[in-house]
Amino acid sequence: MNPAEFANIAAAEKRLWWYRGMRRILFGVLDPWLRGRQVRRVLEAGCGTGYFARVLAQERGWAVYPSDIAWEGLSIGRGMGVERLSQADVRALPFRSGAFDIVSAVDVLEHFAPGEESRPLSELARVLSPGGLLVLRTPALEALRSRHSQFVLERQRFTRGRLLGAIRECGIRVRRCTYASFLLLPVALLKFRLWEPLLGRPPASGVTPVAGWLDSLLYSCLWAESAWLGRGLNFPAGQTLIVIGEKSA
Repeated sequence: MNPAEFANIAAAEKRLWWYRGMRRILFGVLDPWLRGRQVRRVLEAGCGTGYFARVLAQERGWAVYPSDIAWEGLSIGRGMGVERLSQADVRALPFRSGAFDIVSAVDVLEHFAPGEESRPLSELARVLSPGGLLVLRTPALEALRSRHSQFVLERQRFTRGRLLGAIRECGIRVRRCTYASFLLLPVALLKFRLWEPLLGRPPASGVTPVAGWLDSLLYSCLWAESAWLGRGLNFPAGQTLIVIGEKSA
């Protein structure tokens, strides 16, 4: 990822509507699969600043191992007091096979060129314990590429079918897959396919604060989606894909 983006993320990920809403959605999708499951060790691969790893450790009481290849993000995490940080390439993780009960990779796979996602997926599956859960989130649909996509060096976006095919090749059984950020899809299409091309501005971060009323309005859309997804219902399209997979015993 573009190293310049880490500072932008660090300034926004605690309060900005997108981060708050997407965390709520992710937990809503994941939590039903945690019932009756003992979670001891969790890997957050591609942890960025480590803030989400800290949330998991504090709110869930898990032993979380945040890992990222970029020292820019890890240095921010160290400053926040995030524990167990490690610098590593997700294609060659420095952990033994079957080490983790949950392996999470949030907004990681899009930074690999099309066709290259199989290697990091294989590594994520390798370090996952038999019966453990794989949690993935990745940008969806090429039509939604934006100035922000270019700025963060996003190299691909996924459809549901293509992502599921890549996951199953790694011996992971897909338990849940859904698009998210569906309600804002019309706005995103207008912005990314009409407004941004008309302005012709260079790539730039989309992680920027907005007026309080707008932040609340946008967050309410994601909150509503979290309620829908929490009932086990899926969306047919959206800006994001979320997958819960389980490694075969």
